[in-house]
Parts: sequence; structure tokens; C-alpha cells
Amino acid sequence: MKELYPLHGIVTVLNTPFTDADQIDFFALERNVREALDAGVAGFLAPAMASEVQKLSKKERVDMLECILQATEGKVPVFAGTASSSLDEARDVLLSYLELECKHVLFQLPFSNASQFKQDFLQLAECGPEVIMLQDWDAEGYGLPDHLIMDLFKAVPSFRCLKIETQAAGTKYTRMLELSRRRLHVSGGWAVNQMLDGLTRGVHSFMPTGMHWIYTRIFRDFQEGKLQEATALFNEILPVLAFSNQNLDISIHFFKRLLWKQGIYPTPNCRQPIVPFDDIHVDLAENLILKVLEIEKRLKNV
Repeated sequence: MKELYPLHGIVTVLNTPFTDADQIDFFALERNVREALDAGVAGFLAPAMASEVQKLSKKERVDMLECILQATEGKVPVFAGTASSSLDEARDVLLSYLELECKHVLFQLPFSNASQFKQDFLQLAECGPEVIMLQDWDAEGYGLPDHLIMDLFKAVPSFRCLKIETQAAGTKYTRMLELSRRRLHVSGGWAVNQMLDGLTRGVHSFMPTGMHWIYTRIFRDFQEGKLQEATALFNEILPVLAFSNQNLDISIHFFKRLLWKQGIYPTPNCRQPIVPFDDIHVDLAENLILKVLEIEKRLKNV
């Protein structure tokens, strides 16, 4: 059956670089985008949770998106995150994204009941984005009801992508692919430490942060049937994932430090409030970052 949205590969979620004056460093952001493109990513997502989206003003979000769109030059899709504290704010920022001719958006909406969620989703969809990705985020539970996702998929032609970040993500990947007859584009994010499980289940893409060269090689090797190579490389980064995935804020700290050590971001700064990254974290991260740099050097020289 023909895919409704053929996107395969790594869609990287961009961390927001901050200067020492706590302003977005757009030159650093552009460097990160270009590095990711050189590594072969299939797209970008920002601003999202890894971008510290809730700490960004509307202007910062729009300026960030504009920078990314200009840097990508239409080579790959850019999904713009609409996460906001209210539906009105989400609609406002969505309309600003559309004014930039952004074709791809991510809806992240609070859930209290299926009726309310559907109503909010439909109101945002009426703004007219070309492609909608829905973020199914639930750090402690199983996320949105299957029937709600499928009702929206059938009702809204532009809803073509689902990003699953829930408990037991693997079985939900499988259910969504089967229920939609593989016509719904399914991606994984926070469950990147189960990346091989997701790829085996037929997930179309993964949306991690950083480590562009490593993730794209794992995905490519897997798709080319080089399962031993994909597994071996994935196993090399498992200590990194075990450390960084303990908490979203720790992940943000870690990958900003990695970008800093790579010379892509001039600071590892995060915006407050955020979980502290203490001296023990820094020491542990240092050794893991050195490992990542060694792997990247090896991959680039192949």
C-alpha cells in the first residue's frame, strides 16, 4: 500500500543554543543544522521539549524556526512544535509558523478527555497546516487512546505522522501501524534506547537529539540489512543513552555539553529553571562524550 507520507530516517530534535547573555545563538543553531545535514538526517523538529520550548517566547520560537528553515533550504522537512500553555497560544504560534510557509507542524496538546482533545486538535487543524504530526507524550503512562488517534487520522487528511513517546512504546508502534494499515507515519523519540526494537517493528523514523553521525549510520545499516553492524554500533552508545535518558533535563544538559565539546555550540548553557547538572554529572558526561567523539571520528573516516 502506498505511503501517505514517505519519510524515513533520523529526524533530529534540535537543542536551543544560548549565549552567556541567555539569548538564542542563531549562528550556533545554523552550525548544528548544517552538521546534521552533512550527517544525512532526514528532517528536523524544533522547537520541542529538547529545545526547552516552554521557556522560549513566541518571538524566539518563530525566529528559531525561521533560522532552521533558511539553513535547510528546503532540503528536508522541518517540523515546528506548537506546545503551549493554552489552545489560544498554540493557535497564535501556529499561525506565525504558517506565515513563514512552514509546511510541517507538531501538535502537542494536553489531554483531559477524548472529547476535549479531539475538539482542540480539530480547531488547530483548521488553521491549515499541510502536514500534522501528533506528539503522543506520556512519561508515566500509555498515552492517547488508540481509538482517538485513529478517529483523528481518519477525520483529518493533513494528520499523517505520529510521534510516540509513552511507556511500552514498542507495542504501541505495532498497534498504530497495524490499525492504520501502515498508512500512518510512526516515529519514536524518547524510547531511543529501544531503537532497534522500533526499527524491527517497522517504525519509519526516530527523533533523537544530537549524535547525528551515529544515529544516521545505525538507521542506514539497519535498513540495508547490515544488522550486525547496526547492533554493534547501537551497543556502543548504550552507556550514553542510559545516562542521558534518566531525565529530560539531564538529556538536555548532556547533549548541549556534547555540542559544546564538538565545537558546534559555544556554550553548554541551559535556560532556567532546569534540574541541576552537578560535578558528578559533569565527570560522568566527560567520559561518555569522549567516547562519542571517538566513534564519530571513526565513522567520518570510513
